Amino acid sequence: MVPAFSGTAKNPAVEHNPAEFFYRPQDAWAGDFIPLYANGEFQLFYLHDWRNESAHGEGMPWYRISTADFVHIKEHGEVLKRGSELEQDLYVFTGSAIQAQDGFHIFYTGENPHLGKQGKPEQAIMHAVSTDLQTWTKLSEQTLFAPTDKYEKNDWRDPFVFWNPETSEYNMLVAARQKEGIPRRCGLTALCSSKDLVKWQVREPFYAPGIYRAHECPDLFKMGDWWYLLFSDDADRRRTRYRMSRSLQGPWITPSRDDLDECAFYAAKSASDGKYRFLFGWNPTRSGAKDKGDWDWGGNLVVHELFQERDGRLGVKIPKSVAGAFTKTVPLSFESGSGKVQYSNGVLQLDARETFVAIAAGAQPRLCRINATAKFERGTKEFGLMFRTSRDFDNSYYVRIESQNNRLVFDMWPRDKPNVPQMAELERPLDLSGSDTVNMTVLIDGNKGVAYINNSIAMNFRAYDLPDGNWGFFATDGVVTFSNIEITTL
Repeated sequence: MVPAFSGTAKNPAVEHNPAEFFYRPQDAWAGDFIPLYANGEFQLFYLHDWRNESAHGEGMPWYRISTADFVHIKEHGEVLKRGSELEQDLYVFTGSAIQAQDGFHIFYTGENPHLGKQGKPEQAIMHAVSTDLQTWTKLSEQTLFAPTDKYEKNDWRDPFVFWNPETSEYNMLVAARQKEGIPRRCGLTALCSSKDLVKWQVREPFYAPGIYRAHECPDLFKMGDWWYLLFSDDADRRRTRYRMSRSLQGPWITPSRDDLDECAFYAAKSASDGKYRFLFGWNPTRSGAKDKGDWDWGGNLVVHELFQERDGRLGVKIPKSVAGAFTKTVPLSFESGSGKVQYSNGVLQLDARETFVAIAAGAQPRLCRINATAKFERGTKEFGLMFRTSRDFDNSYYVRIESQNNRLVFDMWPRDKPNVPQMAELERPLDLSGSDTVNMTVLIDGNKGVAYINNSIAMNFRAYDLPDGNWGFFATDGVVTFSNIEITTL
């Protein structure tokens, strides 16, 4: 059993006064979040990116925030300073934080491209310790480099450290790459072990399927009888994936839907308060603040709740504290529509047989939560939620359920490329076999948002080009009834 630290964190904290619901630091952006539950709150370390080297210099530090409910955020400022051009950790990149022995430990990636140009390892695993979560001492003498007889020396990052009760030792998972093989499929999860968190031995790979370019930001936890291994890959449809096994020795099963969100949610890692487990990732911005822009690195914090399906697969849903923060009801106003629409006693029916039908429900607030239950007749082609919709219904964003294709899609019109079936990359598989009902919850916070479907899957998105408009519902080639319709704000 891991010895526990009983101290209390003593550090300055500033209540974050957000301009945005999904957290990001003022005048900067948040990269990978490293969660730790301690002192009754989630302590979230993150990579702080100013995106302004001329003003702030080269390199990247870690900052810390804390929260009990993912709504109210306290900022604690910088905790791991970046090194100089001559030091290994010019960029303090991703790692993990644990509470063990006599305090807190952070294992992190030290990256310095200047050292790489000198033929030295560009990446290494580094260690820091603290007794209060705020003041950290780096132990540079314990820097761990990749064993170059096995792995690429410049791909040795994102350490995840945990106590292994089966072997009574600490294990460390590392994102590494084989030296030989197909370049874009050499990624693996390496394994190291230690008795004291100081001396580490490199073991045989923990998981090396030979599929992905990298297994970034590994994370591991047990829920019920299953172990879950999480990792992120930015080369194959960029997303956070997971594997499941009943043993730490494997085999690691790939579930039918092995990703936990789309490409607008990356580098996700998990933490539990002892009762519930949550997934912490970031919704990336898009270059030029345009819908057609490339996905950037870093953005805003988004938190999902993780849960276990009956067959052991993982599902994600909106955290109760997040959903419960939206308490002010906005009146519905079904005044303008196109096609056959009926609204009575809180139930809205769209008869779109052989056509398209849409109805506006009023002006869409900048920040809101929209709930609805959709029941569709078999054979209906598609239906869902519209937002930032023009009065003539020609311009709009869509959270679209394609019942015949068993998928969820985020889309818009007009598109930059009208001949593609939807906005590129933003789709999720949605098994509707044996069901005619879909529960929808959509959070919209300015130019970003997330859709939760059937309390099981999630899809983040960004929406820049249409700044305002109405919200409402639509259906194509079928009949859909919407009930439990509600729109709320903070």
